[in-house]
Amino acid sequence: MTENAAIPNGRWYHIIPATIIVYIVAFIDRTNISFGIAGGMDTDLGMSATLAGLVAGIFFVGYLFLQVPGGHIAEHGSAKKFIAWTIVFWGGFAILTGFVQEVWQLIAIRFILGIAEGGVYPAVLVLISHWFPSQERARANAYFQMNIAIASIIAGPLSGYIIQVWGWREMFIIEGVLSLVLLFVWMPLINDYPHQAKWITKEELEWIESSLAAEQKELNQSESGAKTSYKEVLSSFNMWKLILIYFALQVGFYGFSLWMPALLKQITKTGLGMVGMLTILPYVMTIAGQYFFAKYCDRTMNRKLYTALPPLGFAICLALAIVFKEEMWVSYAFMVGCGIFLQAATGPFWTLPPALFSAEVAGGARGIINALGNLGGFIGPYLVGFITTNVGQNAAIYTLVGFLLLASVITFSLPRSTEGKMEAKGYQVTH
Repeated sequence: MTENAAIPNGRWYHIIPATIIVYIVAFIDRTNISFGIAGGMDTDLGMSATLAGLVAGIFFVGYLFLQVPGGHIAEHGSAKKFIAWTIVFWGGFAILTGFVQEVWQLIAIRFILGIAEGGVYPAVLVLISHWFPSQERARANAYFQMNIAIASIIAGPLSGYIIQVWGWREMFIIEGVLSLVLLFVWMPLINDYPHQAKWITKEELEWIESSLAAEQKELNQSESGAKTSYKEVLSSFNMWKLILIYFALQVGFYGFSLWMPALLKQITKTGLGMVGMLTILPYVMTIAGQYFFAKYCDRTMNRKLYTALPPLGFAICLALAIVFKEEMWVSYAFMVGCGIFLQAATGPFWTLPPALFSAEVAGGARGIINALGNLGGFIGPYLVGFITTNVGQNAAIYTLVGFLLLASVITFSLPRSTEGKMEAKGYQVTH
């Protein structure tokens, strides 16, 4: 089934912008700790480098707790209400960060902040699956995923400006209040299901519901679409492939993102001001890459191919950036190339769980994948730092290249049903 241009597109203007804005602010509240530390928090609270690392990393430990429950609640309850409550909690604890007096208080708040934000991602993915049929889902996922690139572009200047004008405590307070303001965007724009929305037209509602019904009918009639339990999902070899793919993607993304300024500084031999400007273009290209790969993923319905190609391209560009690091602008060009592929796999990737598992468990499956896969967000930066210290920077970057190649290889080993040869004609078939 191809998208009919006559079908109204209200879902694109209500659902996607709200999810992007919410996660941009969530990402800022997650990462602004690095600006706080650089802005004097470490000195004011007497933090050593080890404690600073613990403070930054403890978020990801808390982040694990609501991954599966978040997806399950969103699928069987209300994603809208669940995310609204998480906004209240994460915004509140983000504000409290500005009032900490002891390191243990900061660690506790960061841990709770991780718990509060942990369920948002899988809940949003469930929400998108309720509004966007299979033939649109890669683009919808990719547009949502663009929040990370957008947040990366604006987080530094925003946090840096607030610290420069007022201070690190004020940064946490102001950005925490900004989170609470999100409720005035989220509540009026979002509904859990199309039939609940007052703004939707009859034509759009009928098209969405008929498309989703046909998709689910095909899935339930297939072997892998039969009703399954979470125990069966966890015993699925394909499930563990998805976890490993996402883990390797996160190792590459966070490893590169954290160390890109240091790499640019070494390659260009310029100050941090120029380095900051140079980091913008790779993230601008990230948005372009997400759009391109999601568009052609939906056009061909080949989920496997358009998930596997970005980490392969990322690995090649990253390796060449190191090979040519003595040629400053050549190396930088390849780093911009890395930006194209940096997040391009995520839109197509998140179409894979509902293509392999029934709706009853797909929400929880997303949570499991996101929870275990996001450990790569902790491992990637740590691994780069450890190998750089003990072996060398080149070895560290080539390790990231290895993880990205692994993600590509495992993706190509997924079932042929994810190639979407039948889906391109309007059918979603899994084996």
